[in-house]
Amino acid sequence: MSAREIDSGAGCPQIGRRALLLSLAALPLAAPLSAAPVRYRLDQSASSVGFFFTLSGSAQKGTMPIRSADIVIDTANLTRSRADVTLDVARARTNLVFARTAMLGPDVLDARRFPTIRFTSTRVQLGPGGRLSDGARITGDLTVRDVTRPVVLEASLFRRRGSAADDLSELSFRLRGAISRRAFGASGYRDLVRDAVTLDIRAVIRQA
Repeated sequence: MSAREIDSGAGCPQIGRRALLLSLAALPLAAPLSAAPVRYRLDQSASSVGFFFTLSGSAQKGTMPIRSADIVIDTANLTRSRADVTLDVARARTNLVFARTAMLGPDVLDARRFPTIRFTSTRVQLGPGGRLSDGARITGDLTVRDVTRPVVLEASLFRRRGSAADDLSELSFRLRGAISRRAFGASGYRDLVRDAVTLDIRAVIRQA
């Protein structure tokens, strides 16, 4: 497969404290066919997970730190790229203290017994024009409470705003999708909290 494209960020929300701007406007990245896959390390200060849920009919949100991420980008064939992301359950935060306590308790995430959530990619589907943005999807295995289920997340990958087309030293990625908490056994308080939870993973990565 020929080289594909990674977008240059310009004009979307902040990621952490670094104020990285993202955009769906694409600039081509010409990568040599012989380019080797590159491993990236996580910038934890600029990376986090937002999650959204409905409590008693009202929309609520929270955050959960990313503990670690192993990202490999294959510019010669982006479908061979892969991601392994682990979240720190015990450090999750919500706007409501009582909601956080219930969420981390044994009826929902049971953070004492299951301190992490992990997503491991198994398949990458590129978006229109062969890009890892604007329609790209990543299928993977999500493990919550020691229960693993396949999920599909929308994916975006961007170069640093203003960077050269061949500068892949710093990238930002975003994974978004909805999951059923009941499917993972996190079904407590079902009379108060809806089953669907939306994940929004945003991270900054740099070449290792």
